Amino acid sequence: MRKFHAIIFLFFSIVAFSGAGAQSFYTASEIGIALGGSQYFGDLNDSYGFKTISPAGGIYLRRRMTSYIAIKIVANYTKVGYNDNLNSNIYEQERNLNFESIIIETALQAEFNFFKFITGDPERRFTPFLTGGIGAFYYNPYTNYNGSRYYLRPLGTEGQNAHYGGRNYSNIAACLPIGAGIKCWVKGGVNLTLEVADRLTNTDYLDDVSNTYVGINNFPQNSVAAALQNRTPSSDNSTLGEAGKQRGNTASKDQYMLALLSISWNFTTYRCPRLMSEDLIRVRSK
Repeated sequence: MRKFHAIIFLFFSIVAFSGAGAQSFYTASEIGIALGGSQYFGDLNDSYGFKTISPAGGIYLRRRMTSYIAIKIVANYTKVGYNDNLNSNIYEQERNLNFESIIIETALQAEFNFFKFITGDPERRFTPFLTGGIGAFYYNPYTNYNGSRYYLRPLGTEGQNAHYGGRNYSNIAACLPIGAGIKCWVKGGVNLTLEVADRLTNTDYLDDVSNTYVGINNFPQNSVAAALQNRTPSSDNSTLGEAGKQRGNTASKDQYMLALLSISWNFTTYRCPRLMSEDLIRVRSK
């Protein structure tokens, strides 16, 4: 958590410093919508494969602080998931776990342009950029069993209900969006942006898999929880699902990536040409 606090402090220091010479909110802001895809990385996808890309979408409000720096508030929605039968590793196939979860995310991000970027200026119409920020997201992993959907957290498949310390988790977690993109002015007040950003999270339970098996004796006999905590094939004589055997990997946290193409409208589009020209002259000087 100390790393999270240091990054948050640095992020807001940059925003506060850059905001000292910012224009008014109206003349420097734009609203946008985004569509794209997402991919989960974690205990079930530790080889960083792209086999379960899902649709993603969102909205955002972006404010230009200078020609090189902008900040934005985003809200995104997607669904992530993975299945051990997609892995080539024999151990992971035998583990036979799977999950899905919706993700509802909100974040505050900063964008750092490589070149000066000004909406409406043909000489400043394109730039690559880096982005970073801090956010939070809701998730609730579930799986399908015998034709029904079961949410995994209440079942305690990692031993939470058996009072195993440190295995309880919340449906809300923090994330750090880190990535890059390109943006360009099209015409009028319209901008296009392509952004790819990985979400580093502070949870290892996005997939409800993290630690070791706790043993079937810690679950009610013949219950759904007992069946879902160990899904190795019943015909398999392996001892994989025994108490103490590895179920996940606690060495790293789960992640998800968003790749989004967005279109945005700058509020200055609706102002008179004289005022827009005056804004352009002020921004070019920055």
